[in-house]
Amino acid sequence: MATASASSPFLKPFALRYSVGSSPGRQRRHTLPASEFRNLSLQDAISVFEIEREAFISVSGECPLHMDEVRHFLELCPELSLGWFEEGRLVAFVIGSGWDKEKLSQDALTIHVPDAPTVHIHVLAVHHKCRQQGKGSIILWRYLQYLRCLAMVKRAVLMCEDFLIPFYQKAGFKDIGPSGVAVGPLTFTEMEYTLGGGAYLRRNSGC
Repeated sequence: MATASASSPFLKPFALRYSVGSSPGRQRRHTLPASEFRNLSLQDAISVFEIEREAFISVSGECPLHMDEVRHFLELCPELSLGWFEEGRLVAFVIGSGWDKEKLSQDALTIHVPDAPTVHIHVLAVHHKCRQQGKGSIILWRYLQYLRCLAMVKRAVLMCEDFLIPFYQKAGFKDIGPSGVAVGPLTFTEMEYTLGGGAYLRRNSGC
């Protein structure tokens, strides 16, 4: 899979500027990486899984990715992940992998296809202390724009439960019907986003 340049505008940190000193003449200005978007690494796996487990176990009883699967994808295709860090701490993330078929199948849950035209989004999660702040829609927007920088990628697909369909539709995903994949008693709808045309602008939601 082609890797986006480090100069990609969607991986640049936001800077927080502040002043210190006892008088205006002695104040100094500093720049800190208050908010940073970057690809995840194996070193982030524990933080990723802790956020994911809290987000999904309480709702559905299942995690999209177990710890060994998180490590698996962060080792195989870290360029298809995106983490949002505030003052060095992970607050939200997306993990994807390459896929080369029209529809998702059971194999898509564990396989990464290099240089594939489709990215399968496995999981998007936000730290429980950071929810209801629009972070879910913001990191999804950033991720989709980041994928536009990867020359091989033409679309993103995912499967979700029915209550999440409106959230992904607001992001520009289209419902393409019931998924052929089931996890235990859970069934899903497959959603597709074509990486072309105008960028998604609705950055705020309740997610």
